[in-house]
Amino acid sequence: MSETIHDLTVKTIAGEDKSLKDYAGNVLLIVNLASYCGYTPQYAGLEKLHQKYKDSGLRVLGFPCNDYGAQEPGTNQEIVQFCTKNYGVTFDLFDKVHAKGSQQHPLYTMLTSQGKPPGDVSWNFEKFLVNKKGEVVGRYRSSVTPESAELTGAIERELHQ
Repeated sequence: MSETIHDLTVKTIAGEDKSLKDYAGNVLLIVNLASYCGYTPQYAGLEKLHQKYKDSGLRVLGFPCNDYGAQEPGTNQEIVQFCTKNYGVTFDLFDKVHAKGSQQHPLYTMLTSQGKPPGDVSWNFEKFLVNKKGEVVGRYRSSVTPESAELTGAIERELHQ
């Protein structure tokens, strides 16, 4: 049996280990985040998705990342403050990760190999949709907004599987 996202453990933004198995049975939208990016206003859309679909089984998982233009230089505490103050973020945030390169986090190794098309994350706010079984079923570039019909349609399809 091939590995799924549920086989991985990540660190929460508070530094605690979190098994992604805890999200089994939920649809996941995994996003690499940055506080100083042209796409940063997508935080608001991600929070709207979270509020709209959380009771139906969507979990938005945000992974801060400083790999692209050094646009996430803050500490975890600064990131939480920024997200809460500016966008009222209540979706799950995690420890800062590398989405590419020699120190790429195992989560992103899996996402970028299983997502279609495969290959490195190209910028901040790239989104991966994961089904209830932990399989990558969608990949959306930074320019695809959280509110887009393309993304919300895919989320709704997975929630109704």
